[in-house]
Amino acid sequence: MIRIAAVGDIHLGPDSAGVLRPAFETVSDHADLLLLAGDLTRHGTAEEAAVVAREVAGLGVPVVAVLGNHDYHSDQEAEVAAVLGEAGVTVLEGRGTVLDIGGVPVGVAGTKGFGGGFAGRSGGEFGEPEMKEFIRYTRRCAEGLRRSLDELKERGCAVRIALTHFAPVPDTLAGEPPEIFPFLGSYLLAEAMDESGADLAVHGHAHLGTEHGMTSGGVRVRNVAQPVIGRAFAVYHLPVRAATDRATNSVPVAAE
Repeated sequence: MIRIAAVGDIHLGPDSAGVLRPAFETVSDHADLLLLAGDLTRHGTAEEAAVVAREVAGLGVPVVAVLGNHDYHSDQEAEVAAVLGEAGVTVLEGRGTVLDIGGVPVGVAGTKGFGGGFAGRSGGEFGEPEMKEFIRYTRRCAEGLRRSLDELKERGCAVRIALTHFAPVPDTLAGEPPEIFPFLGSYLLAEAMDESGADLAVHGHAHLGTEHGMTSGGVRVRNVAQPVIGRAFAVYHLPVRAATDRATNSVPVAAE
């Protein structure tokens, strides 16, 4: 089993130093890696990113992250990613990374993602330039996720995880006002996961949502926004199978 700890939407600021560190210091007792599903800061400043970096530095397990909309707010997303990178965090956007977990190649593909809505109630590339660019940006994020998952498959990863901030399915948005679903995620992310294959999808963003969901292709989806999981991190167990032996795109996942 590969044990995956995950949390998003921790929204740390200058007054948050040390708040999560005691819990994070126990992560190596429970998991083999830690995923951060975006909105790590409040306003996306390098100063706030430094607080996050100190919370997750030197935990004894690999830490992989994507940024969220809050992390983009101050137009310092490159600086935020750099500060986290200096602390050993791998920040993904349209790319993947392979981790050696006890000799098992575990791949994580990541993108922030974006909105647009879900099947039957989604935006399209039609009309004003602003609307077309809205959906095209989402499509670019989804295409980056698809390419990354394909590359991880080619590299023979025994486990592949899709890490996003925005939601790929409406299931995990249950509890949020339906009127804002189009701003919380996009079906294009789920299509990428189903077409390329993933064993688990992890996202945040929907504070009033629901933890468990699934894509139409059977990929398990988990909303790990901290207000949803109600703890410092959630842990999920994924059984390891050789990538070439998979008969389906996903394998069972159990929550701890």
